[in-house]
Amino acid sequence: MSTEKEGLPKQKQNKQPGERDEMDPVPQDENPEYRPSDKLKGKVALITGGDSGIGRATAILFAKEGCDVSIVYLDEHKDAQGACKRIEEIGRKCITIAGDVGDPAFCRHAVEKTLKEMGKLDILINNAAEQHLCTSLLEISDEQMERTFRTNIFSMFYLTKAALPHLKAGSSIVNSTSIVAYLGHPQLIDYASTKGAITAFTRSLSLNLLDKGIRVNAVAPGPIWTPLIPASFNEEKTSKHGLNTPMKRVGQPYEVAACFLLLASGDSSYISGQTLHPNGGVVVNG
Repeated sequence: MSTEKEGLPKQKQNKQPGERDEMDPVPQDENPEYRPSDKLKGKVALITGGDSGIGRATAILFAKEGCDVSIVYLDEHKDAQGACKRIEEIGRKCITIAGDVGDPAFCRHAVEKTLKEMGKLDILINNAAEQHLCTSLLEISDEQMERTFRTNIFSMFYLTKAALPHLKAGSSIVNSTSIVAYLGHPQLIDYASTKGAITAFTRSLSLNLLDKGIRVNAVAPGPIWTPLIPASFNEEKTSKHGLNTPMKRVGQPYEVAACFLLLASGDSSYISGQTLHPNGGVVVNG
């Protein structure tokens, strides 16, 4: 586990959601001390935003646990191919599907292609998101507000609706929410609002699907070192990312992936409608 308690190099990317290979240092996708135990043997997972950051680390960890993976991403082709190559090195099957999760037709296509290539679907990880800093509510255009909601929460409705007819008892859905759903954020009003909606979506969908044996949970990361950070914040803010947590450091993607694995596997068979909080020790009581 990373114990580094110093700032990051100053850096900025000018495109959302950011490119992994342009980051310094490159995010840590894998825990070198991890020992797999076939927790997801024979399963198939669809992971949105699986090309980089938390999604990539989750995809790789799932592969180590015996899962084949369908990676859905926007247009970061190099990152997606790198993630897919790593999964294939582990010995699992991987496909990549590029497109906009804010488009319901694309979401249906992603599920259909996964079923065609993989034969089934057991786990849905709704992880893709975007965020844009604004110092005032008045700066948030109608177009930005709609776009943020479409990417972050509408996509979860679209993908889950497409996947649900193919999920069976024992299947799992895990959604990415955020610490800002609980603490708020003065410069991410629309983003934080979508994350609050995701938390409510998770709880409500869990209650709705319990009689079908499908569990629904969420993960609410704190400050994690992903491409979205230099793509969202200025150089000064990026260099101090995570230093205000009780652990006084940024989190790494693999430290969040472990939460997704727990919630996707049978180890969490008595957990549904809940949210895990890998956030460096911040108590949010949520």
